[in-house]
Order: sequence, then structure tokens, then C-alpha cells
Amino acid sequence: MTASKIRLGIIGAGNIGGVHIREFSKLPDLCEITAITDAYLPMAERRAREHGIPNVPRTPEELIHSSEVDAVIIGVPNQFHAPFAIQALEAGKHVLLEKPMGLNAEAARQIYQASLKSDKVLMVSHQMRFESVPMQIKEQVERGELGRIYTAKTGWFRRKGIPGWGTWFTRMDQSGGGPLIDIGVHMLDLALYLMGNPKPVSVSGSTYAEFGPKRKGIGTWGKPNWDGFFDVEDLATALIKMENGSSLSLDVSWAVHTDTDNKAYIQLMGSEGGASIRGNSGKLLTEKFDMPLDVDLNPAQDADEGVRVRMYKHFIECVREGKEPISNAYTGYTNNLVLEAIYESSHTGSEVKLDWSL
Repeated sequence: MTASKIRLGIIGAGNIGGVHIREFSKLPDLCEITAITDAYLPMAERRAREHGIPNVPRTPEELIHSSEVDAVIIGVPNQFHAPFAIQALEAGKHVLLEKPMGLNAEAARQIYQASLKSDKVLMVSHQMRFESVPMQIKEQVERGELGRIYTAKTGWFRRKGIPGWGTWFTRMDQSGGGPLIDIGVHMLDLALYLMGNPKPVSVSGSTYAEFGPKRKGIGTWGKPNWDGFFDVEDLATALIKMENGSSLSLDVSWAVHTDTDNKAYIQLMGSEGGASIRGNSGKLLTEKFDMPLDVDLNPAQDADEGVRVRMYKHFIECVREGKEPISNAYTGYTNNLVLEAIYESSHTGSEVKLDWSL
């Protein structure tokens, strides 16, 4: 290993841990995975054997304090995000953290506070920011081609996609919520990013659970645990208002009876132009010569290096150069504040003003 390589330790050897191993391994000149651990240690040991990872610490704490690790990659159930991220920052490690940043707003606040006290990088793994079409749209937004973005719509309706029924995915105490915190956080994050990161100030929302409690709407991600339970939502809808007067509507589901292609979408509406994303496709929209004009955006080509590779390169660049990542602790905290306000609004039936105090 050369001195320029970033040494990575992975906490979590499950599905997402496997993705981290596969994609980081495509960057052998930039980084090296030196350690992996998991609550179920045999799984970490198997990953280590399969991928030549030299160290399998017995606990996350041991990995975090290892002298063989520069950056900690956290891919575990949401309830453990804050404890491990804060420990890693306090131990002088850089952190790449799976979304959502925290189980809830308080956990995210604690992570954000820890990041402010640290000189290390904390980045939230929002890979959709690094997809080809959103990157093209972001470039046009920054050039001012859309003018003032005054409203946007985003969402992701899955027709039949409840993951891991009865596991941590469907338990509020371990996940923090259902599709709102699982896939809704992706859409919220990307929409706010493309809108120019306006500051949310109020939220009105509703959540529903019409499929999960009946053990319907089951998807293919994760293995169900029929001895477990389901106490989260399976659909959420919200209106988010910003300090600058703009607004964002958000609709997500794991399961719903509606005509959907199961693709994520965003619509940006600006004073000079608009943009839309559906799945991997997108377009820019404006008016020229008194006629509507649409420009199709090209999705990634076969030779494209890949979304996660781009994201990991950005993380490594930030670690090396001390730069602030585009999906930093502040944006993660913002997302958690909005998500928790949606749950609160659904519970109270009233609009919720966001509390930004630390």
C-alpha cells in the first residue's frame, strides 16, 4: 500500500456492505479496504475471505480505533448510524455514512454537532446526486438557465415493494420509518440539492399504513421475518415550504394501488425553464420563439464509470484535500429535520415549523 491510498474500514457486511466492497474495489489506486466487521461476525469473515480483506475486528469499536483505518464506511441499520459516526469522528476518522444520516432528527443533530467539532470529513451516501441526468440538470441550474425555481414535485411510488417485512426495515425503533425515511430521503435530498439547497421552514404531511399491517405489498429486497412486525408507514405525502418562498411536494410509497412505473421522479419549475427526471431519463424545458422547447438529456453511456464510483471518488477527494462534500452533515441534518416534521404533522394533523436550534 502506498502512502497516498486511503485505508477503509467497513462496518456492516450485509447487502450494502457488499456494494461498498464491490464498488470501492474498482478504485485500487485510490483506496484499500483494510478491515470489515459486522454484528454477525461470520458474515464479515466470509466477506474478508472472498475479497482479501486482511482484518476482521470483533467489534465496530475495535475497527473505529484501528491504526490501519483512515476512513470508516457505515452501512448498518439506521439506529446505529449516530453512535458509530460520532465515535469515528471523535477517534479522528473520516466517515461515509449511509442514508438517512440519523434514525431521527435528534440523532442527526448529534452527528452534525460532532462533525462541527471535528476536522474530518463526514459525507452521507446520497448516490443519486452523482447520476448522469441530475448532474446535467444541476449544471444548468447553476448557470441560471432555469431562473428562479419556485416549486418542485418529487416522489417514488413503488407498486409492491415492502422490503424485509418484519426485519429492522419495518420497525420504527430500528429504521425510524418506512418509505419516507428509506426512499423518500433520496428524493427529498436530490430535489433540495437541484433547487439550490433552499432552507425548509415548515411542513404539512400525512402517512398511511394500508398494506404492511396486512402483510401485503411485499417486495423482493431482504428476507421477510414473519415472526417480526410492521409498525411504520407504507405511503407518505407532504408539502414543504422554504424560507425563500419556494415549495416542494413529496410523495413516496413502498406499496400502493396506482398506475406507476415504479420509477423515481422530479419536476423542477423555474421562471425561465424547467427540468424533469423519471428513472434514468430527463429533459430540460423552456420557451423559445413563442413555442415550447424540450431538450432530452442523455443518460449515462456504457463506458460511464458508474454512480457509486463517482461518489466514492468525491469522498476520497474530500478526504485528501480537506474539502467539504456536497452531501455533508448539514444537508443530512436538513433531511432528517424535514422527515421528522412530516411524521409529526401526520400525527398532529397540523403544519409543523422546523426547529433549527442546535
